[in-house]
Amino acid sequence: MGHRESAVGANGASAIVLDRVSKSFDGVRAVRALSAQVPRGTIYGFLGPNGAGKTTTIRMIMDILRPDGGRIEVLGAASARQAKDRVGYMPEERGLYPRMKVRNILAFFAALKGVPKTKIPGRIEGWLKAMDLSGWQHKEVRALSRGMQRRLEFVVAVIGNPELIVMDEPFAGLDPVNLDLVKDTILRMRAAGKTIILSTHIMEQAETLCDRILLINRGEKVLDGSLGEIRAPYGSDAVVVELDGDSRFIESLPMVRGVTRSERKITVELREKGRDQELLAALVGRVRVRAFEIKTPSLHEIFVRVVRGRHE
Repeated sequence: MGHRESAVGANGASAIVLDRVSKSFDGVRAVRALSAQVPRGTIYGFLGPNGAGKTTTIRMIMDILRPDGGRIEVLGAASARQAKDRVGYMPEERGLYPRMKVRNILAFFAALKGVPKTKIPGRIEGWLKAMDLSGWQHKEVRALSRGMQRRLEFVVAVIGNPELIVMDEPFAGLDPVNLDLVKDTILRMRAAGKTIILSTHIMEQAETLCDRILLINRGEKVLDGSLGEIRAPYGSDAVVVELDGDSRFIESLPMVRGVTRSERKITVELREKGRDQELLAALVGRVRVRAFEIKTPSLHEIFVRVVRGRHE
């Protein structure tokens, strides 16, 4: 999945602007002078461990919580409340009315979001089919499994055809099949020009889905940018190889810091970035090289490295 670059800044390019936003609870700072801009038409990930400040930030964006300091702009308005009919929200825990029937709850939220009365039945049919919930439309919400309820909450967030969709841990409770269903739907919405913000603590999900990423730890911005921009300074100082022949000599090569061996693959940690070609030249002629892959650092590895460096 390719990652698109988008301009950030003036001229309406930003769906959301966070300008030195802070929030405390009982004297504990949950968000610290957080600044970021979310480009329109992108999937923007709020990432970080549990307790990092992601949900607090999203609730401030949605005007559920008011910041103690700083400024928030949503779709050019001073708050999400002023742009409410253009914004869809999927909280981590919605708590839908358990005794309402699925179809009725979608009709209720569609009307609440201003969908014309004549268009509501077709809109509901389309989303029930898309989320594989058609067979449950006359059931009460409480009869649905957790995964089904999560898919229903997703439909509630998008039933009004909003420009901006804000989702807090949208993949929680989904099995792999339905996780892929929701991911594919999010990608189609992005292709249609929607802006999607999603919060997750699972960084592997964001790597395959997000155009840009904001990494938060202890309420502070750690990294912000596209996946390529975030990875660029860290490069790669490791190579994964598959070899035929006696490879015990690798540990003694001058460019090698360390070696980890598994049943078939060998991970070679280099002393410096950019010495992978030296390693390849040293291998050729002494062993048969069946595979040679430069290991790209994952978001998880980069995050751990950055946070550890700050603490040190």
